[in-house]
Amino acid sequence: MSKNIYRVGLVGTGGIARAHGKACQLAESAELAAVCDVSETALTRFGEQFEVSPENRYLSLDEMLATENLDVAIICTWGAYHAETGIQIAESRQVRAILCEKPFTSTAAEAEAFVGAARENGVLVAEAFKFRHHPMHLKAKALIDSGAIGEFLTLRSTFCTGGGGGGPETRRPEANWRFNKAKGGGSIYDLGCYCIHHARFMFDAEPIRVSGASQAGLEVDDAAYLLLVFPGNRTAQISVGFNCAGGQYAEMSGTGGMCRLDRVWNNEDSPVNIELTTRGGREVIDIEPCFQFALQLEHLCECLATGKPHRISPESCVNQMRVIDAAFEAMATGRTVELR
Repeated sequence: MSKNIYRVGLVGTGGIARAHGKACQLAESAELAAVCDVSETALTRFGEQFEVSPENRYLSLDEMLATENLDVAIICTWGAYHAETGIQIAESRQVRAILCEKPFTSTAAEAEAFVGAARENGVLVAEAFKFRHHPMHLKAKALIDSGAIGEFLTLRSTFCTGGGGGGPETRRPEANWRFNKAKGGGSIYDLGCYCIHHARFMFDAEPIRVSGASQAGLEVDDAAYLLLVFPGNRTAQISVGFNCAGGQYAEMSGTGGMCRLDRVWNNEDSPVNIELTTRGGREVIDIEPCFQFALQLEHLCECLATGKPHRISPESCVNQMRVIDAAFEAMATGRTVELR
């Protein structure tokens, strides 16, 4: 019996689209069928790199959806446009699934509208948190759930990408979408979203309280520091920023030990490991190199083929944005925000 091959259309051809283009090349269940962008120059450059024929490159999303027989649309536009793009795709009824890059939307209200449109039109929708499909994270979650560190109480994580030595003036809005408010930039949207989703995944719960503080850039939050309180008085301590030297790790601590993950978010094609420390000693669990984007795409295709639920549910996408909304409120007001 032959394996289904799902036709993928990419919306947006910026930097992150190249990772999804590579995923289409590596995933056995998918093929890159078409691409769309508002820039003809960007389309040409991307199309030549990934061998997408000129007739399968589109300046109009409506035209691509109407012309191509697509199964999957992957949204790679700036975050500020995710909701309207996702709703447009869902309402076209021309695809079976939408994979949307993080952040899912700009607000929880937008997320609800996007998810609602997908539900009404029978379209599977998921947020593209690549790490959720990495064997390191799946193994760490299994260890914690098995009681390997005792009662799981505290999570600490960071994602810092700076360290260039310059102040906020070196991170100009016109230079990069990450520093541009209108395009959906900021340390919470770009970096903190990973840590927030990771904490929700590891605790298998939603936070009930959010506190935070930020450091301002020219237009957006340059760095952010969050405390999420989960039921049972469990906590997640999160630090992210464009202004600090690079680092990305997560530590999960419990009454009987600690589980540490280094290079926790961006580790494409690199070996990683889990460092498990308990009363019995220290164990290092080696994880083979993988390309997370390809694993993510294969999981989506498997869901289409079998009907199994996606690891990241539509409800999770909405709840993620509720926490992010609360984080912005907490940072703006200096008050703890209740999420019950």
